[in-house]
Amino acid sequence: MPLMKTSNPALNENIYRDAARAQFGGGYTVDAAARMTLAGTVNKTAILLLCAFATAAWTWHDYAQALNPDAVSGRLMLGVFGGMIAAFVTIFKKEWAPVTAPIYALLEGLFLGGISAIFEQRYPGIAFEAVGLTFGTLFALLFLYKTGIIRVTRNFMLGVTAATGGIMLFYFAQMLLGFFHVSFFSSVYRSGVVGIGFSLIVVVIASLNLVLDFNFVEQGVAAGAPKYMEWYSAFGIIVTLVWLYLEMLRLLSKLNSRR
Repeated sequence: MPLMKTSNPALNENIYRDAARAQFGGGYTVDAAARMTLAGTVNKTAILLLCAFATAAWTWHDYAQALNPDAVSGRLMLGVFGGMIAAFVTIFKKEWAPVTAPIYALLEGLFLGGISAIFEQRYPGIAFEAVGLTFGTLFALLFLYKTGIIRVTRNFMLGVTAATGGIMLFYFAQMLLGFFHVSFFSSVYRSGVVGIGFSLIVVVIASLNLVLDFNFVEQGVAAGAPKYMEWYSAFGIIVTLVWLYLEMLRLLSKLNSRR
């Protein structure tokens, strides 16, 4: 299969091969301990999840004490902008991932705790439902991928990548036009049939990006990428999980508003 990019900006086969070439000159005689492994990537992903959970739980605890999202709004903003900076630094300086990826996860935890508090204030119980659905989707897709029920073919990759790019362009256009108080297809943000249907589609596309992430991690191992790419790969998976969780919140909020 020719080299292809995933829609996740953090992960694609070129990144792994370029990292292996830069670190080892493309050779395969280096000690295996210096190369990334699947088990190592799984462990690093678990560490980043724990980092995100820790700061999210801290933020959530303070919200629960005050029962007011304003009490954690400062942390939410720190998470938004700090996480964005940490993400860009990680993407452009992959060898720094052992340091920047945990920082990103900690900052994203602040953001997720804060945004969850805002949704929870309006729809009690929604945050725990979104967490359950997100991880349920993660484990279900991992099972389907490992058993070969879902296969990452060229057409699969093209379809998911194109769909993700379209969604990102739509969100970007909405944000840009919003500065000029112009809106289009605003019905996708409402709780009607169109809005719920749109959110369902986005949740499916975000979920399928996890399958691409799994595939590219395996390709990274096969390419002999350096050890620090375990942290970088874990970072890429967390990026997708954050997106999926946010889309789950959107979908559940629309469904709840119809009750």
